[in-house]
Amino acid sequence: MKIDRLISITNYLLHYGKTSAQKLSEEFEVSTRTIMRDIDTLGQAGIPIQSEYGADGGYKIIDTYVVDKKIINSQDYDYIIVALKGLLSAHSNKNIEQTIDKMIPFYDNKNNIINLDFGIANEKDEINQNISLLEDAIKRKRVVEFTYTNNENLMKQVQVEPVRIEFKWYNWYLIAFYPKHQDYCMFKLVRMEGLVILEKISTKEHEVSKITMNDNRNIITAILHGNVSIKSKCKEYLNGTVSKEYMNGDFDFCFSVPEDENYWFGVVLSFGNNVKVLEPQSVIDRIIKNCSEVSKIYEHDN
Repeated sequence: MKIDRLISITNYLLHYGKTSAQKLSEEFEVSTRTIMRDIDTLGQAGIPIQSEYGADGGYKIIDTYVVDKKIINSQDYDYIIVALKGLLSAHSNKNIEQTIDKMIPFYDNKNNIINLDFGIANEKDEINQNISLLEDAIKRKRVVEFTYTNNENLMKQVQVEPVRIEFKWYNWYLIAFYPKHQDYCMFKLVRMEGLVILEKISTKEHEVSKITMNDNRNIITAILHGNVSIKSKCKEYLNGTVSKEYMNGDFDFCFSVPEDENYWFGVVLSFGNNVKVLEPQSVIDRIIKNCSEVSKIYEHDN
């Protein structure tokens, strides 16, 4: 519908700033002529859009414009409240609580059929303290320093310009600009120690919305043969699919995971003799080595 596109164009310009008609036409899959008509319609509706011409031209909404709450309906507020409460469950922050309080008058609790609880992300006080420090550093555009332990268990002192904090893959991460490498890097907060804010000012302005981090982890696909007693647990913890079922209830299970992550490997080991990995050979070798080393520890005690 046209009204939906008009609202979306308004939100897009508010979020991304000056944008060309060509870019808007590609984003909303309409012609540039349609975009120009939409811009005229928005102007007639009282939305102050400026047009700039030339190679670097485009449309933008003046900085002082504030969105009228009437374009957001009660269901929109419900979704926003759910998202904010989910964020609050992951990170205790009075500012988030205050934002929720401001929106409560528009919130219809009767329609709340979804709830997000990321409480697992809020279990460690040290991580919460580091999040607060990083938020402060980002707002003040200050460099931070910390000791970091990488995947190879090597420790190094790091100075970076913090840009964004993310919760993904069941962990908190810092996205930061690393002047040493002139690139953006990702750091897991749980591996940080001795985080401090320095008086150094960030070397550049970081366009947060344009920074993307690729998942460079090596992904492998594994197949295991399992006893019927662990089928539901495989589906729950390994997020794969049953590729074959047998008359006695046993099954083959296929799943894709980051090779170096410990979580899924620990899950497979916890199944004991109810599971046998069929492939790849690298995972089979890793299990044999791990079990052999554990067995040796207890052999010395007997």
